[in-house]
Amino acid sequence: MEEFPVRTVEGLCLGTSLAISGFFYYVYRKKRKTVDKLNDAPRLTLDGKLADLLNVTPGKCLQYVVIEGAVQPLGEPLRSQFQDGSMGVVQKLMLREHKLVWNSLSRTWTDSERVLHQRVNAVPFSLVGSDQANVRVLCPLEASGLEMEIIHEKFHQATYGFTDIIGQYLSGEKPKGQLETEEMLKVGATLTGVGELILDTDRVLKLRPPTDGSEYFLTTADFETLRLEQEGQAVVWQVLASVFALAGSAILLWVGCRYYRSLRVRWDQERLRREFERLAAGGTGEGSTQEGSGEQETPLENACVICLTQPRSCVLLECGHVCCCYSCYQALPQPTCPICRQAIKRVVPLYQA
Repeated sequence: MEEFPVRTVEGLCLGTSLAISGFFYYVYRKKRKTVDKLNDAPRLTLDGKLADLLNVTPGKCLQYVVIEGAVQPLGEPLRSQFQDGSMGVVQKLMLREHKLVWNSLSRTWTDSERVLHQRVNAVPFSLVGSDQANVRVLCPLEASGLEMEIIHEKFHQATYGFTDIIGQYLSGEKPKGQLETEEMLKVGATLTGVGELILDTDRVLKLRPPTDGSEYFLTTADFETLRLEQEGQAVVWQVLASVFALAGSAILLWVGCRYYRSLRVRWDQERLRREFERLAAGGTGEGSTQEGSGEQETPLENACVICLTQPRSCVLLECGHVCCCYSCYQALPQPTCPICRQAIKRVVPLYQA
């Protein structure tokens, strides 16, 4: 059987779409697993009974729980560098450069952003609930979903002279300025934590990243918002995986259809060849023209118009032209008459008395 015909571009597109679809499906399964874990995670109330619950739990550990409380530093809190009176437990300082870059393809200036400096500071803190019960939060910078409040934002406009303008047009870059921001997780903010809850030997409750590899969350949003956000992300990854899988399937279907059409052409050619041979065998042996006999030279007026050596031995239907030998008919790139370009539906042998 002939090899399945996949062109280089089609093979590259097919492989790329399947690889991207596989990656997206892997991310989707990971997100789906996270959503399932969130749906199954128990929501605990942060009060004085929580330590007693952990004390009677095997291993004094709950692998995946949801807990909410107010942020409270265990020592001296962080103070804002730009806003007096603002205190927090996690601080993020960032300096970003904004500029315009010339795009030669679209012939326009496009915005570009680059981080020049970033620093994150954190102090130990805990979540406080009713009855002054608290849970110490471990490794907060490893958690997902930790969105902090922007307490300072200032844009420093770039200034430049005439020579700078000329240099910008030559280099294709126009600095717009620098954006200075400060984000902070403030003291007293309500925080939702999802992770592994343990009871230490000194009866201190601690929330840490799950040891089984599940995703660790710290967010200022409520649990329902967090769950819906994760479900939405899972749906997005599922749709992307489906789209690229369908693209790969469409490419494969296109290649299969083209292969089937080529098989149909070969089957038709084989059927015509067998019909020609059957008709030729049923004709008179003395008057029929034999290709390639080599016994006598073919007159020029009866020679095949393609090879000019063999005698004309077939009738092309439906046009009825007698212009070529059967070997040249089989070698035609398209089943069309070489005289009138009409499609060839059938070929019958030519008998000459």
